[in-house]
Amino acid sequence: EVQLQASGGGLVQAGGFLRLSCSVSGFTFDGYSIGWFRQAPGKEREGVSGIDGTDGTPVYADSVKGRFTISSDNAKNTVYLQMNGLKPEDTAVYYCAAGSGVNPIVVITSTGGRDYWGKGTLVTVSS
Repeated sequence: EVQLQASGGGLVQAGGFLRLSCSVSGFTFDGYSIGWFRQAPGKEREGVSGIDGTDGTPVYADSVKGRFTISSDNAKNTVYLQMNGLKPEDTAVYYCAAGSGVNPIVVITSTGGRDYWGKGTLVTVSS
């Protein structure tokens, strides 16, 4: 059974940092891309960052470029999202998802690029 579980959310002040984890079971990263998404209240879900599970190539949305870093530990089947310089507008529920046979850009930009979703974790950034 495939499962993805996001964790690591919390309450942080503006300028602070958090590290989110996406633990995956049921498949190995080779041949998959993993993406991080977020959905703020009243807004559409947004692709934030993705990583190629085979070669580690990362991609970022312009809104987080330079502040967020995605990485993977294939031995632990876990993808991380290090979020630095957090802003109140980063407040959202963050989710991870996986797509088979697609690159990370497709995972975070195309609805059809995601095969599995995990439950989210709430990130709240206070001003």
